[in-house]
Amino acid sequence: MDFTQIGEVLEGEPKYRLAQAKRGIFVDLVEDWEQVTAFPKALRARLAVDFPLPIEAQTFGDTKMTAVKALIRLSDGKRIETVLMRHTDGRNTVCVSSQVGCPMACAFCATGKMSLLRSLSASEIVLQVLFFARLLKPEGERVSGVVFMGMGEPFANYDNALAAVRMLNDHDGLNIGARHISISTCGILEGIRRFTSEALQVNLAISLHAPDDKTRRELMPVARTHTVLELLAVVDEYIAQTKRKVMFEYLMIGGKNDADEQAHALAKLMQGKLCMVNLIAYNSTGVFVPATRERMVFFKTVLEQAGVPVTVRFRHGREVKGACGQLLTKEDAYVLPSDVTDAASV
Repeated sequence: MDFTQIGEVLEGEPKYRLAQAKRGIFVDLVEDWEQVTAFPKALRARLAVDFPLPIEAQTFGDTKMTAVKALIRLSDGKRIETVLMRHTDGRNTVCVSSQVGCPMACAFCATGKMSLLRSLSASEIVLQVLFFARLLKPEGERVSGVVFMGMGEPFANYDNALAAVRMLNDHDGLNIGARHISISTCGILEGIRRFTSEALQVNLAISLHAPDDKTRRELMPVARTHTVLELLAVVDEYIAQTKRKVMFEYLMIGGKNDADEQAHALAKLMQGKLCMVNLIAYNSTGVFVPATRERMVFFKTVLEQAGVPVTVRFRHGREVKGACGQLLTKEDAYVLPSDVTDAASV
């Protein structure tokens, strides 16, 4: 589905048909044009051919269904991963991919092993949220938030990522509040500068993962183009102009970025900033090991003592291989065992 083309498909129809079509897709969450009974039968039949609504995907849920991962097949046959995270407070957050693969090649990331195949269109990004919106509908629930933290680097696909944000935020669309949408970047400085000038209340997250240049460059090749202090200077400009809090993501990797001195260095960097640090339990992709719970508690304590707001991200999607790219980088990604696969077309 290319949502930008629905107007062209409806060319020649009364103008109000476009609003009816958008309502059917994004509000009523129909899976078949036959469900849009306001349309004449002939129009429904034509749309079924010219603008089909099914989304081909395979879903994987953990035993408690707190996380559901989907492999979505795109029109060219390529597949992308997206995850629904169901929180105990009733929120439903979708983690979306912005690219097929990723050009950033972060050492801890499964997607980095794939390299970049192509960027996603805005519609292909929105499609991931629509899939889970349909999945939640029978339960009387809706998608309440979106994070751009899946496959790919959003700021390496800037125009499409921002177009997707506007589509997600559209009152006539899925109507997800801007403050409930977050974009995470590994540190594309020009992207952060562009984002600073956007008139959006969307949240910015920075994948930091190390407080020192040596460790960060070992983990993230993008860090070879700038220092940690240069990255923070650009973030400071964003904070100064937008007055918005920034989240710094810190993936806790055992024996790599979890030492005492790194905790204190991180606290020093963050002290006095309008920010929050999110300590993330690492979902191992086979290269590194997760930091222990004790190490995470130590980091949290050091940051709190320095007056830095800090949260610890609970493990979402461990059973469904929730780290981005884990399913697609498995050799059997396209031949999935039936006991863990629920094929869906919704």
